[in-house]
Amino acid sequence: MSSFDELEPVLAHHIVNTLGWSGLRPLQQEAISPLIAGDDAVLLAPTAGGKTEAACFPLLSRMAKNRWTGTSVLYVCPLKALLNNLLPRLETYASWLGRSAALWHGDTTAGARKRILAARPDVLLTTPESLEAMLVSVNVDHAAFFSGLRAVVVDEVHAFAGDDRGWHLLSVLERMQRVVGRPLQRVGLSATVGNPEQLLAWLQGSGVGKRPARVLAPYLKESAQSAGGAAAPLPPGDVQLDYVGSLDNAATVIAALHKGEKRLVFCESRRFVEELGEKLRAKGITTFLSHASLSLDERRRAEAAFADARDCVIVSTSTLELGIDVGDLDRVIQIDAPSTVASFLQRLGRTGRRSGTSRNCLFLALDEPGLLEAAGLLLQWSRGWVEPVTAPPEPRHIVAQQLLALCLQEHRVGENLWHEWWGGLGPFGGGAEPIVRHLVDEGYLDRDGGMLFIGPEAERRFGQRHFMNLTAVFTAPPQFTVLYGRSEIGRTDPSLLTERVDGPRRLLLGGRSWLVTYIDWKRKRCFVEPVDGGGKAKWSGSGFGSGTSFEVSRAMRAVLLGTDPPVKLTPRATSSLSKARDHFLERVHPGGTLIIRDADGRMRWWTWAGHRANATLAATLDGLTVPGQRINDHWIRLREDVSPVVWKARTAGAAGRLCLPAVDERAVRGLKFAEALPPRLAEATLSARLANLEQAAVVLGEPVRFIAV
Repeated sequence: MSSFDELEPVLAHHIVNTLGWSGLRPLQQEAISPLIAGDDAVLLAPTAGGKTEAACFPLLSRMAKNRWTGTSVLYVCPLKALLNNLLPRLETYASWLGRSAALWHGDTTAGARKRILAARPDVLLTTPESLEAMLVSVNVDHAAFFSGLRAVVVDEVHAFAGDDRGWHLLSVLERMQRVVGRPLQRVGLSATVGNPEQLLAWLQGSGVGKRPARVLAPYLKESAQSAGGAAAPLPPGDVQLDYVGSLDNAATVIAALHKGEKRLVFCESRRFVEELGEKLRAKGITTFLSHASLSLDERRRAEAAFADARDCVIVSTSTLELGIDVGDLDRVIQIDAPSTVASFLQRLGRTGRRSGTSRNCLFLALDEPGLLEAAGLLLQWSRGWVEPVTAPPEPRHIVAQQLLALCLQEHRVGENLWHEWWGGLGPFGGGAEPIVRHLVDEGYLDRDGGMLFIGPEAERRFGQRHFMNLTAVFTAPPQFTVLYGRSEIGRTDPSLLTERVDGPRRLLLGGRSWLVTYIDWKRKRCFVEPVDGGGKAKWSGSGFGSGTSFEVSRAMRAVLLGTDPPVKLTPRATSSLSKARDHFLERVHPGGTLIIRDADGRMRWWTWAGHRANATLAATLDGLTVPGQRINDHWIRLREDVSPVVWKARTAGAAGRLCLPAVDERAVRGLKFAEALPPRLAEATLSARLANLEQAAVVLGEPVRFIAV
């Protein structure tokens, strides 16, 4: 019997006759048996590889065969827009079996929620934050609502695992398992990940080593076979690197190329999205915008119009990187470089979906650093390398948040029994005890008769709007809502409304300029009217960035030493790379690192080690490095009196006594729930996340040359 025959017959009938499929893709075929058997799994396939169906067809079959009742499958996504996009498909698949699917996230109306609570859907599409909100809500009987829960699908699982939303998701799933009284089958979907076995172990949480689990990735097997057994990079498609020198020139190139085609342009900041969008519209190009600070209606209008349009451009941040359908896309264009190879693969995978077309991406570098980073990233990609997805270490602030959320959920929790709610999940072990003591000492929790419950400090800090602020694990910088009449356009940074300007105050939002007519400071609202040009866009970042990785930084060094990425380089890119190599000629060496004394006497150690390794090295060698310096990806400032003799004496054995980087007070304030931790633990959490001990040790083991220029 083939695995296709294991599917529910009615479902199999519709796959052939309603969808018109002659067969299943390799991943869809391979996933049937293990998922119907109840195994945990991570399913890997390139973008548009049919991962949703690979997970849902077996689970719907299992639902029908075992006669599951109530809400038995959760489908969790990192983005509300992705859930909105998936709902019609999952509603259709469920309906073939007389089952239902529904959507519950932050934009779901109160009426829709009441209908869901009254008639539980078989499949619920949601976010981790909405799951948490349901667990702590006084309006949801979570024990009854989730009593039939059997399986959880985590779409774009790598997007969760790489940051604190992943720890939050795992913690909520562990609590959910205790509520329903049974293990939950966990199925993760991902397109690009360098360490799938470790990702699967992470996803299993407390079930790792106890439940059967498999990585299913038939396309990787095919690649390995074609490479004679070695892991091979994905087919390159049509990838091109150009140097344009400015955003104005980028707009000119985009407007001139690929007329009549649908183009998706990725930028690495909301400001660039706004500025490029305005410049393209000024050139008569039909242009749509998408980023997190645009209103929901603005983004939906852009996505809907773009899906139906033909000769147009949509300019976006990473909001359209994941699997949201934007119709039949022809081209992807990247301004400078994305932050990771994995992001590039996601973006490249948006193209080449039509028969007879290939995947393509055009890089437009705005300056020399952007050109070098793009070239280094493409070189790493050509080597078949993708970043391993690793959960941020020591998520103590998530432990504090979860303890408070559990006390909201259960009202009272035994002070010696709270560990059991997370089933032995690592962060909730013995290391969590000091956090509990701090929460009690500071009044976040009260203790009485051996029970813990919400205290007055938690009420004061998080109690607004029924503790909604407790369900999100990131701190969002304050923003003002921008309104044109009654229509919300989006949100802007308050500094744009307070900084001194000569003449009328103008904003750039939604790719259009607006004249500020009135500011409601109390309600954080700004009213505007359209105006011709002159608008300014700005948003403050939150938290801290990780900078360039060690691997990409070293690939940039390889580029400077003469290795070109095996992609199409335009004459402008070739010429600019040649100039960059001349510029950095004395700052790179294939045999190790360089310490260079400039003509002005300043000493720089050119490590090409990436931000985290450099931060670790600067902290470890604090007697040799300039204190308080801003860490960058490629070099470290040294004291001007450092000599080869001093260097050798002070660095001997340093690889065995590496130090964690110091933490800026502003970074601690950007860590959500840091105030619920003892200050030393909040700082230790961030220090661990800023460090790269392994690669710092590698750099210390390399030869060092002193040079004066």
